[in-house]
Amino acid sequence: MWEYSEKVLDHYRNPRNVGKIDDADLIGEAGSLACGDSLKLYIKLDGNVIKDAKFQTFGCGSAVASSSILTEMIIGKTLEEAAKITNKDIARELDGLPQEKMHCSVMGHEALEDALKGYYGEDEIEDTHAGEKIICTCFNVTENQIWEAIKVNGLKTVEEVTNYTKAGGACGRCKGVIKDMIETYLKKEGKQPEMTPAQKILKIGKVIDQQISPQLQKDGGDIELIDIEGNKVKVKLTGMCSGCKNAQMTLKNFVETILREKVDSSLEVEQV
Repeated sequence: MWEYSEKVLDHYRNPRNVGKIDDADLIGEAGSLACGDSLKLYIKLDGNVIKDAKFQTFGCGSAVASSSILTEMIIGKTLEEAAKITNKDIARELDGLPQEKMHCSVMGHEALEDALKGYYGEDEIEDTHAGEKIICTCFNVTENQIWEAIKVNGLKTVEEVTNYTKAGGACGRCKGVIKDMIETYLKKEGKQPEMTPAQKILKIGKVIDQQISPQLQKDGGDIELIDIEGNKVKVKLTGMCSGCKNAQMTLKNFVETILREKVDSSLEVEQV
């Protein structure tokens, strides 16, 4: 069961600015009924200041809360100030959203962006979706939407991309493409993709078997992987290494150093 902040619950139970502005100066839309969530945002201007804002949302409680808080955030702001609001700002204003519901804050940002095109025009507010390649056909998520979510939110896993965009959340056929996009971006930024727990365990075992154990065997010793708890790697030194007075030095200066270099810099090695 997801945990929601008091602000999310409040804006869901008592949404602000629900409705329609008949003579709205700007109207923005995001999402679709086919995807399960949709938002229509209405904006009334006084010069370049947002005088009023209302919304109509079809979706879950997080979608309603994100839309509600967004109207409060933009009323009284200039269009230039509103244009700087990101989905992270929306989620932060709600004191956070469950990762699985972050796509609701993204929908709010996209509706606002769509509305601003009516004032600035298509050239100044880039239409990143028109004519774009569709990556997730189940939820109609474009390539640029995924790139933007990865860059703005620092996403490192396919699951995170699904939480923010819904892409890959149905048939799953696009997950391979999403994974490649993440790895391409992280490689460009000089970062490493985040491993799943299973991937980390397999890589630790592989490094121990192929790089650490052969070196210890040269001196008559060896090492056995006992358990992995979070970032703690529990091992047992065997052979000549088991009774060596420098065993602790071997663990820290050799075993732990290699594992941190090859797998994860936060790993700690313990002797059992």
